[in-house]
Amino acid sequence: MDKEALPTRVCLIVLDGCGVGAMPDAADYGDEGADTLGHAIQAAGRVALPNLTAFGLGTIHPATGLPPPARPRAFHGRMAELARGKDTATGHWEIMGVVTDTVFRTFPEGFPRPWIDSFSHRVGRGVLGNKPASGTEIIQELGARHQETGDLIVYTSADSVFQVAAHEETVPLEELYHCCEVAYDLVTPKGVARVIARPFRGTPGNYWRTENRHDYTVPPPRPTVMQKLDAAGIPVTGVGKIRDIYAGAGVTHHVKATNNHDITARTIELLQQGRGGLIFANLVDFDMLYGHRRNVEGFVRALEAFDRAVPSLIQALGTDGLLILTADHGNDPTAGGTDHCREYVPLLVFNPRRQVGHPLGVRSTFADIGATVADLFGVEGTGLGTSFLANVT
Repeated sequence: MDKEALPTRVCLIVLDGCGVGAMPDAADYGDEGADTLGHAIQAAGRVALPNLTAFGLGTIHPATGLPPPARPRAFHGRMAELARGKDTATGHWEIMGVVTDTVFRTFPEGFPRPWIDSFSHRVGRGVLGNKPASGTEIIQELGARHQETGDLIVYTSADSVFQVAAHEETVPLEELYHCCEVAYDLVTPKGVARVIARPFRGTPGNYWRTENRHDYTVPPPRPTVMQKLDAAGIPVTGVGKIRDIYAGAGVTHHVKATNNHDITARTIELLQQGRGGLIFANLVDFDMLYGHRRNVEGFVRALEAFDRAVPSLIQALGTDGLLILTADHGNDPTAGGTDHCREYVPLLVFNPRRQVGHPLGVRSTFADIGATVADLFGVEGTGLGTSFLANVT
């Protein structure tokens, strides 16, 4: 392989929750027939995705109804998840070459009473809620009572997460963060993947969450490709919640951004600035705002907004970069319930030095991305996954 012809940096963007059809074992997870992108695009009717269409999204997933291009601009395929489960952490860890056997616990009936009692005792405050809920809805429901009593709002979701909400004028941020550190010590040894601090402001009937959210995630069980890069002196820049997902492991630079628009804009800026190594971003809105809330219209409009940003990403990438688009799981906005879905994820790889992209097939693990990144930068991989670098260069 001609080293001089290889890209010198990678921009990896996870479209959170944008699965492309149920995996063969989806029925074991209650997800038979799930199809996030296919169902969302079908339900929305007319959808304008010219750039993702040109990349070959319709080729890898005909159920979207997008026409397959005669000359796809990106190398294209699908990836299966090797790990058990369908959550954010395991999906991202596998992308970077680590498969965990742990299936993180979820709590559709709320957390066990002894856990809540122990948490309350250790932080010195009462607890409200303790149920699965939308974060925006539960602060409207319990915010006034929280401010009257000083009790913390604790809730969960379809994910493996212990969330603590508090008004910033009632519970100072540093105290809220301390409470979440206490919760982390209590619940993660029992199989919970994340604790999230959810501060908010406002008045009864008009509460809103601030950007001072903080995630406390269990670290990957083994070193990831990101950590291998870091050890070799190759920068890894995490945009948005990437640092939190990996508990900071292997992230050499963190860029704060809180929604799809900001995350995409910061990623483009990094590319324009010539940032090298791996630039790794997660577009959270598809999952957090639209998938979990079963909002088809919002999901598709967000997809269109990202599609409009693709030309700017390509321009900022220059001729020396590799752009990889994928997902970490599905979250079908047309499905019942609010849980993630066990789905294949898309793999779209744009190399500006190649005029036409070719099929990459159905990959057996998300870890093929990590293996490819390790191969490109000449570092030791994790032993999992098969590099497709030769296919795309």
